[in-house]
Amino acid sequence: MRIAIVGGALQGMEAVLLAKAAGYETVVLDRKEKAPAMSLCDQPVNLDPVKDPEEVLRVFQSCDAVIPACEEMDLLKTLDSMKDRMGVPLLFDLASYNISSSKNKSNEVMASVGVPLPQPWPDCGFPAIVKPASQSGSIGVTVAHNKDDMDRGLEFIKSINDEPVIQEFVHGKSVSIEVIGNGKTAKSYVTTEVCLDSNYDCKMVRCNPNIMSKDDCDLFAKIGKDVAEAIGLKALMDVEAILTPKGLRVLEIDARIPSQTPAAIEAATGVNLLEELVTTALGKPKDRHPTDGCSIYRHVYLKDGKLRSSGEKEFGHVKGPRFAPGLFGSDNAITDYAPGKDEWHATLISKGRTEEEADERAASCIKKILDECSIDELLDGTPEMI
Repeated sequence: MRIAIVGGALQGMEAVLLAKAAGYETVVLDRKEKAPAMSLCDQPVNLDPVKDPEEVLRVFQSCDAVIPACEEMDLLKTLDSMKDRMGVPLLFDLASYNISSSKNKSNEVMASVGVPLPQPWPDCGFPAIVKPASQSGSIGVTVAHNKDDMDRGLEFIKSINDEPVIQEFVHGKSVSIEVIGNGKTAKSYVTTEVCLDSNYDCKMVRCNPNIMSKDDCDLFAKIGKDVAEAIGLKALMDVEAILTPKGLRVLEIDARIPSQTPAAIEAATGVNLLEELVTTALGKPKDRHPTDGCSIYRHVYLKDGKLRSSGEKEFGHVKGPRFAPGLFGSDNAITDYAPGKDEWHATLISKGRTEEEADERAASCIKKILDECSIDELLDGTPEMI
């Protein structure tokens, strides 16, 4: 099986990792010759589908499936326009992506199927979350404790020509679940916990059976399935929520391959979401049953003699990364580390049969870095409110 991955940044690295775990050959296409995933794949191709569609099409026709690992709308529209000439499945659903990329549209769909959402402004009062309707991740997201904070958040959103979404600031455990749909029915997979740094960016993913109670996991899976079927999902999406003291509150959906959570799921349970997506598109879903393993997936970076937890945006600055199983005692790693190097990034994946074992192995990795690099401590930021 040969998979074409369009986009060599964070999602591209995730897709290559999953493809290799499934035993697939990987081709990464990116307009940037030194995009991080280019050094991880079997065949890097320096092309831009928007500017070179015919050359790109020839690459696609040598593959068994194509998956976008990017969020640039002009590129996604170009790929969608090419899908009938590819001769192989495009593992992406533009119609669902258009809904999920607008928080206002996706909130309307979720409300229509009874999904529990944070209270809207002004009913929620302060503190409130102010975020742009059409950006992904933590871009433009601010916590407003008062009107001045809110005005600053709104001014930034206006500066990027977006619309604001203002909601109750909900606190609790941040959780995610992935869903794959065939256009009619959908299946939810495994719940993960997403741990954030001080910039509300993901620094670590935890995957274990104790993330939430069985009742909450079942409800979360039903929410994912209901929303996917309501939008007619024909590919992969993730659902992000907060487990509050009053129950789940869903923040957003994203109908594209996520970064980070699928790798943690594969490491812990053996369920490979890229493999599930490919086999579903080919009409023969693998439908693996998850095992009860556990995993920790975390980003770190070394700079100025200090080791820090890293959000995914910072990890995106990794240069010429490689896979490095066993690095500092990890089960797998993506890194540009080299002995004696004074600045490097790493994603470390640690597995265990139990949550405690995975935690111990992850902590052992950090201790080994501190010891071998003569560093005093890990600087580990968290959001101002959780």
